[in-house]
Amino acid sequence: MIEVLHSKHKQYPPLLQEIEKSPKQLYYLGTLSDWTKPHIAIVGTRKATREGLILAKTFAKELAHFGCVIVSGLALGIDGAAHEGALEANGKTIAVLGNGLDSIYPRQHESLAKKIIETGGCIFSEYPENSPSYPSQFLERNRIVAGLSIATLVIEAPIRSGSIATARLAIESGRDVFVIPGPINNKNYEGSHSLIRNGARLVTSPRDILEDLNIQKEEDSKNNFSLNDPISNAIVEALRTTSNPMGVDTIIEITHLEPRKVQEALTLLALDDVIHDVGGKFILTQ
Repeated sequence: MIEVLHSKHKQYPPLLQEIEKSPKQLYYLGTLSDWTKPHIAIVGTRKATREGLILAKTFAKELAHFGCVIVSGLALGIDGAAHEGALEANGKTIAVLGNGLDSIYPRQHESLAKKIIETGGCIFSEYPENSPSYPSQFLERNRIVAGLSIATLVIEAPIRSGSIATARLAIESGRDVFVIPGPINNKNYEGSHSLIRNGARLVTSPRDILEDLNIQKEEDSKNNFSLNDPISNAIVEALRTTSNPMGVDTIIEITHLEPRKVQEALTLLALDDVIHDVGGKFILTQ
């Protein structure tokens, strides 16, 4: 059932009250978040590369493991991967829509929206039922994504994109903006690199964000997250059988794991500095 949260209500997000033009009311489905936890927005292009999708999922997964709530817009591409990463870590995630909550947009993410709600997350909109999705409303939606969050992570943002607008809104609200860099000839990163040139923080690992925001988890130790994951653990065990770099195909053959899962785990292990990429093959970090 769609419920309404007014700006004067004690459960209204405190960070959202600080932004310009904060919504007077929010409509929501699911469970309201614990606003004392760090909320981090992850945004990027709908037309993401495979590598960008893996990065979004793995960053969201590790940040969620450390107790962060992942905020995004439920769009195709980077947004969807970020929500999925948080869910894979058994974490909480918030989606903000640019239309009424009686209809999930895009339709391809109806099942994802349902899972967000079922796992204790929340879906917000400032628009009442039967409100269609107009382009201007997606831009307005972005201020809520940024406003709910202490920081925004940008992954694959073209020079003209909603992600750049979200980052600028975050900066205007005095929030941190983190950016993952990419190839200089890839248009998906033109906006990302522009943000870095203008002062956004370049990051190459979830640990960079956790350290900059001073987010810690009890009983945490280096590489603890990756090695608690059975897929990552199986890959590490396979690499321990040899002192030579091992290719992806060999790892898949030894572990009998799904190729897509192996690629995702390898990205996370590399980000955590558990493994090194040596000419397209992998070896354990000494």
